[in-house]
Amino acid sequence: MPKLITIETFSDNRGNLSVLEKNIPFDIKRVFYIYGVDDSVRGNHRHHKTIQAVICIAGSCTISNDDNMSKQDFVLDQPNKCLFLYPEDYHSMHHFSKDAILLVLASEYFDPKDYIYEAYK
Repeated sequence: MPKLITIETFSDNRGNLSVLEKNIPFDIKRVFYIYGVDDSVRGNHRHHKTIQAVICIAGSCTISNDDNMSKQDFVLDQPNKCLFLYPEDYHSMHHFSKDAILLVLASEYFDPKDYIYEAYK
């Protein structure tokens, strides 16, 4: 089941500083980001092992999730929102704003065998 958290943020007249520290439930093995997305849908998979922390650090996008018990949509529209996606979470990413940058921190190195492309029935 996905989990949405608010990242601790410190703000003053110089700007904002958001910190992810001690609240990521895995060692980070891979970092990637998605940007310049047209009206395409990204993702459409789940994993055997990988846990992901997903942050839209600029712009906005929607993550649709199905964990085989419930379906939910999450709008990521602030850089202090972090969505944790677990292996059972079949997710798709869509409705990217033109300026969207979606940062993903992953618990596993890339392995094509870790991906499951079939949705729950």
